[in-house]
Amino acid sequence: MKKTKYKKIAKEVIQNEIEGLKKLKSSIGVSFEQIIKTILNCKNGKVIVSGVGKSGIISKKWAATFSSTGTPSFFMDASNASHGDMGQINSNDVVILISLSGSSNELKNIIQFCSRNRSIKLIGITSNKQSILYKNSDIKVLIPNVREAGPGNFVPTSSTTNQLALGDAIAITCMVSKKFGKLDFKKYHPSGSLGTKLKTVGDIMLTGNKIPFVKHDITMKSALNIISKKGLGVLFVRKNKFTTGIITDGDIKRISQKNLDFQKVKISSVMKKNPISIEKDTLAAKALEIMNTNRITSLCVHNGKRKNITIGIIHIHNILNANIS
Repeated sequence: MKKTKYKKIAKEVIQNEIEGLKKLKSSIGVSFEQIIKTILNCKNGKVIVSGVGKSGIISKKWAATFSSTGTPSFFMDASNASHGDMGQINSNDVVILISLSGSSNELKNIIQFCSRNRSIKLIGITSNKQSILYKNSDIKVLIPNVREAGPGNFVPTSSTTNQLALGDAIAITCMVSKKFGKLDFKKYHPSGSLGTKLKTVGDIMLTGNKIPFVKHDITMKSALNIISKKGLGVLFVRKNKFTTGIITDGDIKRISQKNLDFQKVKISSVMKKNPISIEKDTLAAKALEIMNTNRITSLCVHNGKRKNITIGIIHIHNILNANIS
């Protein structure tokens, strides 16, 4: 088979799935709103997702995405449900069953179990309006029938893509409704490349004695000694508890070239006033962007609206050492 044929097949598969997603988009309506309200109101229970075969694999993705975006959830294996795992389902839980046919034998016992307890909300996701799942669900969601990719229209492709997309749509809608933001997301993803991208200034800033603070009335001679000891190439000038200025080793060199008696000069008379300060919950990647834009290597860090009260500093070395780019 020619390589051009491979590309043609690939594009046909993707196009089939795009057409399926268009159908899914058009079908979003009242039942979707009911799902969101039901999940958001599930405050004393859990969200349990289950399915069989390929739909079971999609169910695992639903549960994982829900949990990582502020909706606690877990996957229940449909085959094991009839052998004791249904004990995980309690009153006030929301059970989501995903099945293309809606008639899989493994789901029937779960449907029956949920039907006996009216405080359990059963959400049925299927493409078969005549199925036992559709007829017995509290919230009935009919995913449109779509043409599967490949010869014969029998390999679960476009249908499972639609199931996957619907789960993402539900998860993100709930996430937005709960005002679940970057910092919340970060709590559930502390490791790996994603955790690195979500590191905040507060995670890597220097605090306490590591901040190169100096008093506003010291001379440049003292400043030169301190900046050498601290090794960061920058000093932050403070008067009482307020940060009033900043001076770098580059500034000191330029001042020394202009003033032969510069060591007696007070730092407050030559410092740069009102150094840039950022909130501690700012993403470290944003701090790096600010540094690059302003061609500086350090930023003050504040908490809340009091920008002139520095609780830490972030140096470009801190960002680079954290592998943030």
